[in-house]
Amino acid sequence: MDSRIDINAWAVFDAVAASGSFTGAARKLGVSVPTVSKVIAALEARLGMALFHRTSRRLSLSSAGETARQRAASLVGGFMELEEDLRDADGPPRGLIRLSAPLSFSILHLSGVLTKFLSDWPEIEIDLHATDRRIDMIAEGMDLTLRIGKLDDSSLRARRLCAIRIPVAASPAYLERYGTPTRPEDLEQHSVIAYSQAAEPTRWRFLHDLEGERAVDVSPRLLVDNGDIGLDALRAGIGIACQPEFFLWNDLRDGTLVELLRPWYIAPVGAFILTPPSRLQPRRVRLLIDALVEAFRRVPWAL
Repeated sequence: MDSRIDINAWAVFDAVAASGSFTGAARKLGVSVPTVSKVIAALEARLGMALFHRTSRRLSLSSAGETARQRAASLVGGFMELEEDLRDADGPPRGLIRLSAPLSFSILHLSGVLTKFLSDWPEIEIDLHATDRRIDMIAEGMDLTLRIGKLDDSSLRARRLCAIRIPVAASPAYLERYGTPTRPEDLEQHSVIAYSQAAEPTRWRFLHDLEGERAVDVSPRLLVDNGDIGLDALRAGIGIACQPEFFLWNDLRDGTLVELLRPWYIAPVGAFILTPPSRLQPRRVRLLIDALVEAFRRVPWAL
């Protein structure tokens, strides 16, 4: 076996393992698919073993590839961080950060944080993907993902920003016309507005410090995949909704909306910053994480 170490080959391997395809790795690295294929073939020949299982439809890591993946990611990340730190040593941090975050949250609360961050660090650039689509941050090459709610990507590293209440609310006009529910089961007799991207859009789970847990099945009059549309309908008196408090804070404070069903409540959800596994972070990414943590430590709707 050739004893020479080819760092570039391991960087290509890391990109293929992370994206799950030669095409995804080529896109991330800015090279052609044949180039990626050639580099992997040469690496496997040098090692004398297969790192991937290939079929016409699927590419998966071999047992040797699984063993190599975590260490390769750490080594490649270490070299990337070394280069970044050396470049930054003689000047301010610079370069691109690719970030994804929920659409409405980005508009309402993230844009101001990013604007200040870019003003503070003029040589850093941000590519923000504001979307309610569930991002595969590894395959899509994200440095950071801001996610609200349950985490199901166990391989990703998560740092909690804050917890967010989920009030149940309605407009005064709706309550005047249809009455005010006082217990969770009363919602079965009311029009509701539900969010289709929730884990259980039509089953709302309530907690009570004395009475425990209660689940209620609701029949939405309006089912939406965007929180802003749901909020507009809520203000217009179309029905009752449960939404994260970062949507409702101002409306609840000024009386445009009324919170319902207390002392029953829906369990708060977490807001998290996700980063790829076993990848060391450039200084610019660490700075943005610190800025996000500081910004959302001080918002009035965070727990």
